[in-house]
Amino acid sequence: METKFKRIVLENSDAIVQMWMDNVRNLKDENYTTNIGDELYESTNREFMNVIFTSIQSQGSMEEVEQFSEKIINLGWPLSYITDGLQVFRRVTVDYILSNLDDMDDTEQIKSVFQSVDDWVEPIIRKLVNEYTGNWEQIVSLQRVALQELSAPLIPVMDRITIMPLIGTIDTERAKLIMENLLQGTINHNSEVVLIDITGVPVVDTMVAHHIIQAAEAVHLIGAKCILVGIRPEIAQTIVNLGIDLSDFSTKSSLKKGFMSALEITNRKIVPLEGKSREEQIKNIIDSI
Repeated sequence: METKFKRIVLENSDAIVQMWMDNVRNLKDENYTTNIGDELYESTNREFMNVIFTSIQSQGSMEEVEQFSEKIINLGWPLSYITDGLQVFRRVTVDYILSNLDDMDDTEQIKSVFQSVDDWVEPIIRKLVNEYTGNWEQIVSLQRVALQELSAPLIPVMDRITIMPLIGTIDTERAKLIMENLLQGTINHNSEVVLIDITGVPVVDTMVAHHIIQAAEAVHLIGAKCILVGIRPEIAQTIVNLGIDLSDFSTKSSLKKGFMSALEITNRKIVPLEGKSREEQIKNIIDSI
């Protein structure tokens, strides 16, 4: 019986594909693919159908299914495109087979149609969804690693002076990364002074201040001095209102002032060169960071 149903489907694949395409176009708004160009959408839909029919014809071969799932991931299309498309295929195929049967009232035959189509579609759904989620998790993991590498950089700008520019919100996980990078980098670069620049941190609350104080204390314990720079007026007001004590740490309103302090601590100073003022030289150094 299943062989009969399969023959109907394969011999009339063009008609089923056209019915499927007509139905899927109506789902474009619902599965978040409205921003995809019509030409790419149509070609991908036809490729989707080829993958399904190849799987049916080859009795469950999944090689092309895996490749198609990877393509959808690379295109950045949602998982709903796959699941909705397969559900439409299930419905369209069942309707087409039933419309080509001699006895439409045979309950057992109708049940066999549904079971056969399920047997074709379910393995494809499982494989596509598993491949999609697996590939997506791998991409997210790689992105997370990349973001972590960029979220707490320690930049050696001069012998014995390093800067850690912080941008964005600081949560507990990121604070731990900041601490690790700060300590390891301070040792690796043989730093005497570390400037923690919070110019790009939008909000400094009690938790953020606590993490920064911990980082500064840790730097002090390994023999380096920490200077907190980028204290904007609104940040200073927030720190005062929260009663946060930063009296044990050097603070500066700007990176430029912090860098000048770092030079003094390391017994160095800017000597004006011919044609350039002291301020211009400092600005050039800061701009190069």
